[in-house]
Amino acid sequence: MRKFNIRKVLDGLTAVSAVASASSAAQQQQAGNRETEIQETLQSEHFQLCKTVRHGFPYQPSALAFDPVQKILAIGTQTGALRLFGRPGVECYCQHDSGAAVIQLQFLINEGALVSALADDTLHLWNLRQKRPAILHSLKFNRERITFCHLPFQSKWLYVGTERGNIHIVNVESFTLSGYVIMWNKAIELSSKSHPGPIVHISDNPMDEGKLLIGFESGTVVLWDLKSKKADYRYTHDEAIHSVAWHHEGKQFICSHSDGTLTIWNVKSPTKPFQTITPHGKQLKDGKKPEPCKPILKVEYKTTRAGDPFIILSGGLSYDTVGRRPCLTVMHGKSTAVLEMDYSIVDFLTLCETPYPNDFQEPYAVVVLLEKDLVLIDLAQNGYPIFENPYPLTIHESPVTCCEYFADCPVDLIPALYSVGARQKRQGYSKKEWPISGGNWGLITQSYPEIIITGHADGSIKFWDASAITLQVLYKLKTAKVFEKSRNKDDRPNTDIVDEDPYAIQIISWCPESRMLCIAGVSAHVIIYRFSKQEVTTEVIPMLEVRLLYEINDVESPDGEQAPPLPTPSTGSNPQSIVPQSHPSTSSSSSDGLRDNVPCLKVKNSPLKQSPGYQIELVIQLVWVSGEPPQQITSLAINSAYGLVVFGNCNGIAMVDYLQKTVLLNLGTIELYGSNDPYRREPRSPRKTRQPSGGLCDINEGTMVPEDRCKSPTSDVKDNSFSRSRSSSVTSIDKESREAISALHFCETFTRKADTSPSPCLWVGTTLGTVLVIVLNLPPGGEQRLLQPVIVSPSGTILRLKGAILRMAFLDTTGSLVPPAHEPWREHNVPEDKDEKDKSKKRRPVSVSPSSSQEISENQYAVICSEKQAKVISLPSQNCIYKQNITETSFVLRGDIVSLSNSICLACFCANGHIMTFSLPSLRPLLDVYYLPLTNMRIARTFCFTNNGQALYLVSPTEIQRLTYSQETCENLQEMLGELFTPVETPEAPNRGFFKGLFGGGAQSLDREELFGESASGKASRSLAQHIPGPGGIEGVKGAASGVVGELARARLALDERGQKLGELEEKTAAMLYSADSFSKHAHEMMLKYKDKKWYQF
Repeated sequence: MRKFNIRKVLDGLTAVSAVASASSAAQQQQAGNRETEIQETLQSEHFQLCKTVRHGFPYQPSALAFDPVQKILAIGTQTGALRLFGRPGVECYCQHDSGAAVIQLQFLINEGALVSALADDTLHLWNLRQKRPAILHSLKFNRERITFCHLPFQSKWLYVGTERGNIHIVNVESFTLSGYVIMWNKAIELSSKSHPGPIVHISDNPMDEGKLLIGFESGTVVLWDLKSKKADYRYTHDEAIHSVAWHHEGKQFICSHSDGTLTIWNVKSPTKPFQTITPHGKQLKDGKKPEPCKPILKVEYKTTRAGDPFIILSGGLSYDTVGRRPCLTVMHGKSTAVLEMDYSIVDFLTLCETPYPNDFQEPYAVVVLLEKDLVLIDLAQNGYPIFENPYPLTIHESPVTCCEYFADCPVDLIPALYSVGARQKRQGYSKKEWPISGGNWGLITQSYPEIIITGHADGSIKFWDASAITLQVLYKLKTAKVFEKSRNKDDRPNTDIVDEDPYAIQIISWCPESRMLCIAGVSAHVIIYRFSKQEVTTEVIPMLEVRLLYEINDVESPDGEQAPPLPTPSTGSNPQSIVPQSHPSTSSSSSDGLRDNVPCLKVKNSPLKQSPGYQIELVIQLVWVSGEPPQQITSLAINSAYGLVVFGNCNGIAMVDYLQKTVLLNLGTIELYGSNDPYRREPRSPRKTRQPSGGLCDINEGTMVPEDRCKSPTSDVKDNSFSRSRSSSVTSIDKESREAISALHFCETFTRKADTSPSPCLWVGTTLGTVLVIVLNLPPGGEQRLLQPVIVSPSGTILRLKGAILRMAFLDTTGSLVPPAHEPWREHNVPEDKDEKDKSKKRRPVSVSPSSSQEISENQYAVICSEKQAKVISLPSQNCIYKQNITETSFVLRGDIVSLSNSICLACFCANGHIMTFSLPSLRPLLDVYYLPLTNMRIARTFCFTNNGQALYLVSPTEIQRLTYSQETCENLQEMLGELFTPVETPEAPNRGFFKGLFGGGAQSLDREELFGESASGKASRSLAQHIPGPGGIEGVKGAASGVVGELARARLALDERGQKLGELEEKTAAMLYSADSFSKHAHEMMLKYKDKKWYQF
């Protein structure tokens, strides 16, 4: 039965009285009238916050494991994260609460479970049979540090090696310690006078489970007989051991050492190695030993039926290969292949056809986990090509500097981007299917297209298909190719506005309907792109240079004189025309020798071939002014219907007509106010106090010290204070001089109080909380649009809020969002026929706004969100009808007006970690959850909300975390998630063959229960380790399963449980048979013992 909440019902009824702090009784009354007109449907029960999926490469990986039957890959990280990968589209993220580094992972092969060993000496058993894996058991070691674990195939006993050199044995079913312990001193006895060091390897002989091979760091290896509890053989070597691997027949094993050598040992010849190999050592004459090399960190020894075995190793390069990249070496017969990697190798695993260690291994691929990549090498093809990676692991290919998220895009967009992106794919990959193919996809309950755009430090932009909680790269655009690359450091005098990454993307403005794209880069450059499916060669790249200057010369009286009114294009303070050449202006220095009129980057002056996809329409660059570098761009907007782009920084604002390639507006921020400037500004030299603003930091953070010269946006700023005063009553000259343009919004609305109809305009928001409106007078469409000028004029409208303006949007009379006008996309590189031309002459921009046909009596609402508050303003009257103070002690980092459940709301993310949503237009609080402590600037820079309750941010330099604030999505999430575990038959064990069976040459099994069980070995010391029950388990699935999918899950679960119970029954039967057998044996012994005794001798 649904819980009835009277508070929710009253929400709607009391909305009039709950109007958030309206300024006067008259406004209250007006608010009441509005409420009767606009019926708000969103209530607090529509909102719930939860993480959905995490995409990207696991940050700082530390461990790797593979289940060869389920075909699932697991990666652990230094921050305690666990990422599981199945077939493309099946991914899962889990987190150990302690946050300790994962040092090792071990699958219970084909059991749907995984053991993780952490640096805080805990072991955890994960249940992978549920969509969101959970911990079933944990075991915390108190007195010893875990260094190595080994779980034999189809065994429930886990060997745990420690720093002290001891081995403990854990029952993975009950997660309790056995009383059986292998002590280091017993293992080595008198073979060494000193402690042999930590355990670095444990494995059982593939042919005899009763023999355990133990590797100690110092170079000693011991073959331990589990039954007799003593060492059979001890193998000593001078060099430290890093890893050990068996030949599948169990007669030989191989060790890798710290001097770059491999030693192969015959099990029964412990005195010296059978063979010593230095894979990368230079062979010296006169039979001398090769020169020592770097340590071989890991070796694997894999056999094939048809040919030579594979010896695969990482490390071991000679010391004179300085600057050489990390390598994986594959030795096969007489050939040695050295495969260079882009990053250092964390771990690697060889994928084999069989899970049984005592059979020919038949390796087919190698998974190499690198510091920042995952590579799969095909061993079956000549030249060892790599597999094409289907996972979205290249988010960080170049560090992400900004991102935008668009849900509910036009349906033709993803196919269009995919078709142009498909041509960019590299060739030469393996022709085989991706071998990590486990798990099943979830149900797709969301049908709308979603696109994520990431901007990067190298100037590249990536478009990702993010529909239905998956992620796939669609298309990559390199914006840097329009500029000349500097050959060396002496050749780049102009790019010193930033220390590095001069092409880094700061802001992305995209119109999905028209497909127009505009980016602002860190070197104060703006590039406008148009989408085309045709390849073109641009002879001369269209380019504009803009002098955006901040100067106050005439203000002398205390009250301040009036600034000149907003100029029209003909009297512009800096009329600019298109620069025909693509190189910077010739006047590169002013009369006093200071750099002047030079942009930071040099545009190529040779023809540019542009592939299908995004093609350059116009490059705009701000130039140096009298030795001062241009300030970085803080806001940007493009409108395809008007053919305009506008951008601003802490000096002022510039508007460009990208169709006519002219600058329409170029004003200092103060000049925008005209005679209405509310601040008393003192004269000052712009050279003394202005510093270039920091990389992607906020530009209103008070005085910037010279050391804060522009840092690369890739440097992650760890700033935990975030306490900035952003009061509107600014007294400091520095703050008032740095009033920057912080928000820009093109729209069709009422610009003045006296307006009777809406008209095209630009709304400008500043960091001091001011909103100004600029009127746009556009010429008719068609050819006239290219011939007549766009007239830009001030409206005189000024609105005020507390804190910097972040976002603006407009609602119509019914409370629906009025999107900015846009032009539908059409192919520009194909000549139009006559009919099309006529149509384009008549074509008016698509304004989805109902306002274009509105009657005079109808009005609109402006929604303005600042860092501190939100206001809803009725237009054209300009009365504030609703106001909400969002935060007093913190500030809003991101605010978006988004659609959800056929309605709209304002979603905000605060610096104090709170996520909030407010109804529109009444600004009733609907959700306020403390979600995410702001630990660094990366989160602030990348957090964004979008429609349908979706949001995302960069959780680490390599990973995107997606979340939802929609109750409906939270409820459907369980069905959308993929399943990691699928019931698969375990392959049959290798056939022993007639003669091996006859003469005992096959694999020897061992009854571990008899050795390690409590009856045989007793209980372990309680102080050694502490058992902690986990929150997970099969019950977790029962609770979460619902609907049809839930029924299927329950049926599958019942089958799993039945199989589990049958397995347990089989084990119990075997145990009963064994105990009956042992009972009869004991009874027989008793009978023999007491057979000849008299009754009184008992």
